[in-house]
Amino acid sequence: MKRFFYLSILLVAAACAGPKFDPAKVADADATQVAHVEPLSWWTGMKTPLQLLVNGENISAYDLTIEGGRGVSVKEIHKADSPNYVFVDVEVNANAAPGTYYLVFSKDGQSFKWPYEIAAREAGSAERASFTTADMVYLIMPDRFANGDPGNDSTDDTAEDADRTRLGGRHGGDIQGVIDHLDYIAELGATAIWATPFLLDDARRGSYHGYAASDYYKIDPRFGTNDLYKEYVDKAHEKGIKILMDIVTNHCGSEHWWMKDLPFQDWVHQFPSYTGTNGKFSTHMDPNASERDLNYHESGWFSRAMPDMNLDNPYVLKYFQQWGIWWIEFSGLDGFRVDTYPYNEKQPMADWCAAIVNEYPNFNIVGECWTGNIPQLAYWQGGNANNDGFNSNLPSIMDFPLHDAIRSGLAPAQQGRNSRGGSISRVYDILANDFIYHDLSKMLIFPGNHDTDRIGDVVGKSASKQKIAMAMMATMRGIPQIFAGDEMMFVSKDPRSGHPGLRVDFPGGWPGDELDWFTEAGRKEMTVNTAGDEVEKGQAADLFDYVSHLFQWRKTKEVIHSGKTLHFMSRGNNYGYFRYNDTDAVFVFVNASAEPVNVPWSTYAEIGESLKDGKDVITGESVAITDETVVAPETALIVEFKR
Repeated sequence: MKRFFYLSILLVAAACAGPKFDPAKVADADATQVAHVEPLSWWTGMKTPLQLLVNGENISAYDLTIEGGRGVSVKEIHKADSPNYVFVDVEVNANAAPGTYYLVFSKDGQSFKWPYEIAAREAGSAERASFTTADMVYLIMPDRFANGDPGNDSTDDTAEDADRTRLGGRHGGDIQGVIDHLDYIAELGATAIWATPFLLDDARRGSYHGYAASDYYKIDPRFGTNDLYKEYVDKAHEKGIKILMDIVTNHCGSEHWWMKDLPFQDWVHQFPSYTGTNGKFSTHMDPNASERDLNYHESGWFSRAMPDMNLDNPYVLKYFQQWGIWWIEFSGLDGFRVDTYPYNEKQPMADWCAAIVNEYPNFNIVGECWTGNIPQLAYWQGGNANNDGFNSNLPSIMDFPLHDAIRSGLAPAQQGRNSRGGSISRVYDILANDFIYHDLSKMLIFPGNHDTDRIGDVVGKSASKQKIAMAMMATMRGIPQIFAGDEMMFVSKDPRSGHPGLRVDFPGGWPGDELDWFTEAGRKEMTVNTAGDEVEKGQAADLFDYVSHLFQWRKTKEVIHSGKTLHFMSRGNNYGYFRYNDTDAVFVFVNASAEPVNVPWSTYAEIGESLKDGKDVITGESVAITDETVVAPETALIVEFKR
């Protein structure tokens, strides 16, 4: 039962009108009667029942049938609070033929038609593979990555124009820019792309990030079109790269077209006045939590510009289930990343995940569950043995505790609390809790992303420590993800500005850029970093080569993808661990200190004494490790063995 009450509020007016009916496509159609029909289309052979959201002026006053026969018909019609909506259950029989059907709206002896496409489902669609531990996920903010089509930087039908002089403004990156640089991403060794949302975000300011959707079925025209998005997925697949879509079920944008006229008063969460979330997602599993605190967590708005969706409303939940499935089927997606996962109502989101996986059994979904508390994080992974019996059905989670430990361990000495710097041995304590997690193979590991400080800033702009972070990403359990530019130690343009400052443009992605860091020649000539600081010439090229070498090597290493971990406690600022299976082993020794360190090989005898004829993964040279082996300061030694 929902734990909140509904009161009227003054809704934010929306500027986005959404996709309009094209009268040229249908004879005898009244283009003013229907504004939206969603999902935009459907397919034969789907397990998921089809329920159409139909929006138009006084549309609930019309009778509705489907013309075209062949196994497609109206099953039931549901009216909403607003007379301008109906929700239509559509029966698509097993023998339904693909083709164009017509929704026939009738009233007072008059009628008009709306075309609706039921397409043939592609063979093998339900069995599609997804991203796994064999992949490396490359995170892109499209607006800051590359501008492949300057002609769409600003458009007549969107509110915010491009302005690269504003850190928090739109800069002009787009889908074509990503397509143009797929070879670069493949060269790096990435096998999957997670891009922040491409959907229309028509906020008047700060629309570049895409997390405040104004239309869930429309790619932002400043990024491209729906068809171009599908082309992007297809072209990525040609390069062996999978595509993850970043989606938001917790909130829409205040400029979403339905905010003018909600279907139901409880379509979004409403309070007497603006009420933000308390951010306490521990209330979902805390046996001592009050109903009040839980209500304010899951019902409060994420921000004034992001109305909070009510997934306890069955029509809202159905809408988002179909929306996810539609984008998978339409564009050929390989996975989802779900933003602000625990801010949703937990059981409806469990039902949402179940619906996606029911349609696509191998489909991986990773949820952003931002906490350093390991038991609270483990709670959200599907199949976890939770005391309250709750099962999220969410396959994968983001490993924020490991993220925090790596960053803390690589932080340089500073004034005050961190006067001696961090200790990389903290990672040992984090992995010591791996027994709590249900499935270690379904954890996304990362040194940073678009919401955290740049790892380059965290390590004090140290190229050697940046290599350590990348070495750990390439060799630890889980699914590695790096943020675009981490492979060349991008740093914040202005750390004081928060998110806009760390989300820097990729040099070479814009016409007229002096140096193109997408190219080897440009990387070798780079002498100024993304903050404008002078750096050693060739540093970007050296870092890129190191990261590329590691992740190209990782692609075929089953011992890394599915092997076990054995690690050893250290009293210094170093950390030694093995990844191993029956046939192979990889040894990693991280020396994060400022002094050379001897490898304590004899203390690793339980596994080390059986390992002979090692090969240095970076240099390719043969190596025999002993207690006399020295690892240079701020260096990771990576050696592979046959067992």
